[in-house]
Amino acid sequence: MKKYLLKKAPPKRYLAKYPDLERILLYQRSVKDETEAERFLKVSYERDVHDPFLMTDMDKAVSRILKAMEKGERIAVFGDFDADGLCASVCLKDLFSRAGYDNVTFYIPHRHEEGFGVSTDAIEILAEDGVSLMITVDCGIADAEVLEGAEDRGIDVIVTDHHEPVNGIPGVVAVVDPKRKDCSYPYKDLCGAGVVFKLIQGLLSRERFGILEGHEKWLLDLVGIATISDSVPLIGENRALAFYGLLVLRKSSRVGISKLCRKLNLSQRNITEDDVSFMIGPRLNAASRMGDVRDAFILLSTCDETEAGEAVKGLERVNNERKGVVASLVREIKSSRSILVEHDVIVAGNPNWRPSLLGLVANSLAQEYSKPVFLWGRDGSRVIKGSCRSCGGVDLLELMGSVDGAFEQFGGHRFAGGFSVNFESIHSLRETLNIAYAKNGISVTELPVEVDAIISLDDVTDTLYERVERFAPFGVGNPKPVFKFKNVSFKSVRTFGRQKEHLEIVFENSEREDIRAIGFFMSTESLDKKPVEGDRADLIATMERSYFKGRAELRLRIVDVV
Repeated sequence: MKKYLLKKAPPKRYLAKYPDLERILLYQRSVKDETEAERFLKVSYERDVHDPFLMTDMDKAVSRILKAMEKGERIAVFGDFDADGLCASVCLKDLFSRAGYDNVTFYIPHRHEEGFGVSTDAIEILAEDGVSLMITVDCGIADAEVLEGAEDRGIDVIVTDHHEPVNGIPGVVAVVDPKRKDCSYPYKDLCGAGVVFKLIQGLLSRERFGILEGHEKWLLDLVGIATISDSVPLIGENRALAFYGLLVLRKSSRVGISKLCRKLNLSQRNITEDDVSFMIGPRLNAASRMGDVRDAFILLSTCDETEAGEAVKGLERVNNERKGVVASLVREIKSSRSILVEHDVIVAGNPNWRPSLLGLVANSLAQEYSKPVFLWGRDGSRVIKGSCRSCGGVDLLELMGSVDGAFEQFGGHRFAGGFSVNFESIHSLRETLNIAYAKNGISVTELPVEVDAIISLDDVTDTLYERVERFAPFGVGNPKPVFKFKNVSFKSVRTFGRQKEHLEIVFENSEREDIRAIGFFMSTESLDKKPVEGDRADLIATMERSYFKGRAELRLRIVDVV
């Protein structure tokens, strides 16, 4: 049974001018005084978005790109294949298009055949195409050897990235990455598209290309999608980029976005970070997970209605295929019950499994079994790669780092990571990890879910919701407030959807008004206490406003019943 703990309440004199719920939420976000509170609650583009030239090498990058455009050089944009990399690439495509510069090519690697980052084969292709300047987006920081070799083929390189430079800084024309140790940029957690937006700001500060002042803000729809999809912290500058990104997204004239929203029954003018996280982002990512990213790139960049419509169809097809494959893999692993229950670390693999899908599968198993999960498959280059997830107190990097020689490469953070393994080590990986786990005394601690406040069903009003919304957009570093409703009675309980995969519980407030609570892809069996009509229990839920099919409804999103 999960633990639900009420977060510590603020002192009585803390920010007395604010309503109680706002005081609680500000206190939980470590806001110290009224000045910080106003900065948090009133996002400002001018104040919160920093000068791009505070980034190391930004001046070098801007100067080299302007020189290439002045001389008519062939420029290549090399982007990563996930939602962040795609959005970043399209940002640069839009800039060059608006600047009237068309001697540009875009290269998005094939996830299964080429893998992450820049390859020697890609450099050869670009060199044969006459490219003399390559700009990497959302990748490149880990590819020093390959990129330094590009100069031998006559290609200058500008790296824009947001990942840790664990192998040093590539010796190329410019490396724009806020995570460089010698970078004094005041905010370190931008996503790849965020870094590219800084580059575009820098370019336009030197040369407008006839583009109206401030017009670059229309690119924030893509930056917002990337920032939310890439799970970077939604605080500081990212909070501003996500906030204004959603504002622009609600007005975006991109035909692909509009068509996708209609297909998904999303109200574009009311789109939220949840819509991006659970509807738009997964479809962009599904393109590369299942093979070809062209539909995702076209969706974001095309101005053609027919082309956009075909891209939407393509993304829906691969997303449905992705869901089917993931569900099938979960069932396959669960059929080997000994793997799941007899070991502290769950390890499974198959050469026929796609590495790109294994993070989703590992996450599902880690949440269900509260154990670290390592899954491996084989990519198009026949390299054994995998993903790992931890649900609880196990630091995956610590665990992988404690195993000498088992991994050729590994990375990520304490709760999610990726790895590659040589053929000699793969057959003993389960034993190796479990021995290391026991030897190092690593313990699994299921982290309690923290509840922000206890409220009643009578509190579920537009007034309270508007106070909650002042803290949006929600995400990593700024979680959506979780509420506890004590001893509530279940008026009705039902499942819905084609396969009855969703849950609806209806409650009544003291005025006998219905309050709906929804749990998507949730069954009554998955809850700590099975809800039964007429019974009472505590409800753990968040609050949201739905605009499904154009009808506004204030409702609850079920976290658990206890």
